[in-house]
Amino acid sequence: MQGINDRVCAAILAVVIALLTACGGHGGGSSNGSGAATPAGGIHLQVVSFGDSLSDVGTYAPIASALGGGRFTTNPGQVWTQDVAQYYGDTLSAAFTIDITHKLSAQSGLGYAEGGATVATPANLYDFLGDLIGNIEMPVNQQVSSYLAAHGNFGSNQLVLVWVGSNDVLRAGALPAAAQTVQTAATTLVQVVGQIVQNGATHVVVINVPNVGLSPKGIASPDSGANLTQLSQIFNDSLNAALQANGLQGKVIQIDSYTWVSQIVANFQANGFAVSNTSVACDPAKTPHATALLCSPGTYVTANADQTYMFADDLHPTTRLHALFAQFVEQQIARSGLGH
Repeated sequence: MQGINDRVCAAILAVVIALLTACGGHGGGSSNGSGAATPAGGIHLQVVSFGDSLSDVGTYAPIASALGGGRFTTNPGQVWTQDVAQYYGDTLSAAFTIDITHKLSAQSGLGYAEGGATVATPANLYDFLGDLIGNIEMPVNQQVSSYLAAHGNFGSNQLVLVWVGSNDVLRAGALPAAAQTVQTAATTLVQVVGQIVQNGATHVVVINVPNVGLSPKGIASPDSGANLTQLSQIFNDSLNAALQANGLQGKVIQIDSYTWVSQIVANFQANGFAVSNTSVACDPAKTPHATALLCSPGTYVTANADQTYMFADDLHPTTRLHALFAQFVEQQIARSGLGH
């Protein structure tokens, strides 16, 4: 596998140099959907997204696209934030992308979520595919600070999506010591949400962490995911308590991904999947580093694995699971009284 990875890295380097020379990097803006047609959501909203790989629309695409990858899913499929943006008449692209020097370059998009990001832990404390992309991911507090530095504030025509915390759960270690780590991450996240609200955001979606213990990575662990499940619950309980204590529950739209994912796993066939959380769509023997970031149709286990499997790799959703989650989020937003 190491020999394959060496060749992969060499191939990526050559292709990226050519891409950057020809195209000047990966850009793309995020429109506010000002056209006359009414979008499916019934209202035009500009989407701003903060978070981790579950919401990353292409931070690492300039390198990963050399192998047909680009997002943490079954590429070329979209992630849920892109689906939600389209539903409200917008197009979401990356706020930062990596360049050939393994540095982040600012772009015109409003997708600030980055694979590997935590709530507040600096990137250099975690080696996230370091040989390919380096330790450059922004924690979510820095993502918000970067947005405010570039744009000043949020507007009433914006829908702000916040989904982060899974990496904090994954890196916390074992209970009981890990409990304090995830509690601190959750309360820190609420401070970040408060900053978003204080700077003018009127439509803020806050999503709790899914049951990380139910991921293929979780169920393959020695305790079958029990530790990760408990840490996910502790994070979510702390998040709810802190939102209430800070008077934010009435100012945000809360989405319960923990319960939603658990229900999808329990009823996977009824939701159109042939395989639940027991296997992955991206063949680990064919997918470099066995990561969805570098997954493409050529590395699928079957031609339609992006639709029949729940998970792309051991942590990340397939295209279909992303689409179903986007629909769930859209429904919850409509129930709050915004659009339909």
